[in-house]
Parts: sequence; structure tokens; C-alpha cells
Amino acid sequence: MQQHVLRVENLVKSFDHGRVPAVKGISFVLEQGEILGLLGPNGAGKSTTIQMLLGLLTPTAGSISYFGKSFATHRSEILELVTYATAYAKLPGQLTLWENLDIYGRLYGLAYAERAAVIEKYLKFFGLWNFRDRQTHGLSAGQMTRLMLAKAFLPKPRIVLLDEPTASLDPDIAEEVRAFVLACARDEGTSILFTSHNMDEVAQVCGRVLVLSNGEIIAADTPENLARQVSRSRVSLLLVRGHEQLMQFGAEYGHAIEHDGQYVVIEIDEHDIAALLIALAARGIEYSQIKITVPTLEDYFIAVSRRMGGELA
Repeated sequence: MQQHVLRVENLVKSFDHGRVPAVKGISFVLEQGEILGLLGPNGAGKSTTIQMLLGLLTPTAGSISYFGKSFATHRSEILELVTYATAYAKLPGQLTLWENLDIYGRLYGLAYAERAAVIEKYLKFFGLWNFRDRQTHGLSAGQMTRLMLAKAFLPKPRIVLLDEPTASLDPDIAEEVRAFVLACARDEGTSILFTSHNMDEVAQVCGRVLVLSNGEIIAADTPENLARQVSRSRVSLLLVRGHEQLMQFGAEYGHAIEHDGQYVVIEIDEHDIAALLIALAARGIEYSQIKITVPTLEDYFIAVSRRMGGELA
């Protein structure tokens, strides 16, 4: 049975004496071992929400509880088990990579032997071992992002808040980070709140997604279900024979059929594609090429952003 490790209830944050509402009564839970996406256009309230979850901002109203305990009254105890990484922050530049992580490990109470072992583990995993004695001020943006990830996972946290964790990373390193995040959730039971500009990335790692707009949650579902809300799958066929039969088939079963250059395109629900291909074969409709395009989370997000008049976050 899954356990709620984070529960947010009717969370509100307003600025300027209540005249500027940033978060308007949102509620959600994060399960043990779950990777939960947090998406929304610019100004949707994502950053404000994360800052409240980290205790950097005090909620105007509502409650946050971790592991069944109120964050308001158990803040220090809870933050020993919750970490954060973002591509938009830096560590003290005058300290070396090793020194930065060593200080962080000390703050989390790791003994020397354990601290040294885990620092070596993550510096090697993130390709930073050869830079361990260099000061961090000379790191590239991608190297700093990897160092921040090492810092976040160093104390074996139960919850990690990841804000754009693969920004500035080369594609191969970004893929390794995604695999690492999935493994932490699957094998260690680490719970992760995940934001990203990359919708394919969110669809790959997140089992569930919350969509914020103007400080409110407007959708909460799997990436696949959200994508299906704005678009159907498209089956594109380069016909060899049977054009008339295909038109008749579409008229009989109500399928929208259109031409896209040389291809004939059929819009259909994804789970009906197999039955469609069987039916086409039964009618003697032959094709030499087929392309199947399924709706994506990016399709959904673009549609929502346009509808809300926002820019992609």
C-alpha cells in the first residue's frame, strides 16, 4: 500500500497584503516512490509552491505535512529528509567540489567514512571526480547542475524536489540523470517532485502530472491521459490499393479521413489502432508505408498555455 509522504491541503500564498494571490488553495499528495511532475505556464505558481515546501516562504493559509507531521511544527526534523536541486543555483565558488559536498554531508550528520564514500560515489557517477579539488567558480553550467544533483542525493533523502534537473546538460548526461532518477524512485523508494521545460522528459519519468495555471491546479493525471485530452492518434498510410474502399470504410465507421500529401490520414483513439489495421486488411486495402503519431504531453501543454494566454514555463 502506498504511503503519502507529502500532503498539501488548501495551500494559499498571497503577496502585498493579500492583494497579489500567487497560489490559490491547491491540494495534492506525493506517494512514496512516486515521481510527480509539476507543470504550468510562467507565473502559474510553481516556484512559490516549491519555496513553501522548502520553508523559504510561509503560507498565507493551508497546511503542508511530511510523513504525517506538520511542516510548521517539525520543520528542522523534516528538512533532514528533504533535499532540493535546481539548475539555477550555485554553490560557494571559493570552495572545491569536494569541500562543498563535505560541508553539506556534515550538515546532514553523515560520519566521515560514510561521507567520503558517498561523495566519491556521486562525483564519479556525475562525471566530476577529476574536478574534485577544483574551486566551483570555474565550473560550466552543466557541471554545476551535476554538482547540485550530487548534493541533493548525498544524504539519502526520502524526498527530493528537482527543478529543471537536466537543464544545461548534454543529451547523453541528461539521459543518465533521468535513468538515475527513475532508479532512485524504483529501488530506493525516493519520492520526487519534478519540474522541467522538456515535456518528453516529464512524460518519461513522471507517473503523474499536476498542471498549474494562475495559482490553481487545473489538471492532475498521467501524461498519457492528459495528452489524449487535446489530440487523437493519427495513422498515416501510403496507399497501394483500395482508396475507394478506405473512403467507404471511413464513412461507415465515422472515422475522419484526410489527405496529407501522398498519405491518407485517419484520426483514431490509440487503443483502436490494432482493430483498424485488421479491418483495413479485411477490406483488401493495401499500403506500402504506415506512420502512427500519438498525442504527447507537449501537445497538451501547448494547448493549455495558448488557452490560458501564457508562455511555456
